[in-house]
Amino acid sequence: MGIARTIAQTPAPAALAALLKAGRPLVMGILNVTPDSFSDGGQFIDPATAIAHARAMAEQGADILDIGAESTRPYGGAKPVSAADEKARLAPVLPAAVKLGLPISIDTIKAEIAAWALDQGAAIVNDVWGLQHDAAMAPLVAARGVPVIVMHNREAADPSIDIVADVNAFFARSLEIAERAGIKRGMIVLDPGIGFGKTPEQSIVCLARLESFKRFGLPLLVGASRKRFINSVIPSQPDERIGGSIASHLLAVEKGAAIVRVHDVKETVQALRVAAAIEAAR
Repeated sequence: MGIARTIAQTPAPAALAALLKAGRPLVMGILNVTPDSFSDGGQFIDPATAIAHARAMAEQGADILDIGAESTRPYGGAKPVSAADEKARLAPVLPAAVKLGLPISIDTIKAEIAAWALDQGAAIVNDVWGLQHDAAMAPLVAARGVPVIVMHNREAADPSIDIVADVNAFFARSLEIAERAGIKRGMIVLDPGIGFGKTPEQSIVCLARLESFKRFGLPLLVGASRKRFINSVIPSQPDERIGGSIASHLLAVEKGAAIVRVHDVKETVQALRVAAAIEAAR
């Protein structure tokens, strides 16, 4: 965790660049302090349990912790959460997680919450609507000079569309918004949003054609962890999809992903290190 702890003490504008210079794929551990997330809803709603899980992921080798307090369930059905409730869920957890020494990413679509989290020590904004939901998000990110993860999303899946073209068009719009707001290009990571606004088949296509999203010359993040497309290949519940998640992330890294966002940090770190050792032996 040496590099991650160093990054945690680095000014936010340099944090992303320094992390990506680690020379290996980075592991982002997921912490949902929500009652209704698709994979672990309610499991970490208790602050003490959430903080313990954050500490465990740090010890298991996570490079970044991504903390969210409003479910963005990729299959719909999640209830909107007010900014007050979102902040109330985060308040006992996020400052304590910052003290662990890892860079903290705030997973929110609300500029108000992102601003509060950055004030508490978060270093990265993870917007699952790619700067296209809250008009105040891009100006906030620009003003704070922090890295932002721009994720592709859709209100609903449309099996008739060319999903790769749709993702690229979405990214182009988001990058225009970012440029107008003054966000430096080097502060942006792109996430194709596996499972969000996509059929299972479209999620698989996005993973298979990940290189298509490198056209923008920006780092890619892939979050395939426990997603429903795995169930479409082999029937399984979310907590039974570790194997499929690891397979997806190993292939994503092979195709150029710089960061993988995962529930199962220990297993993913082991898989990535073994794969790297085998590759080095060539």
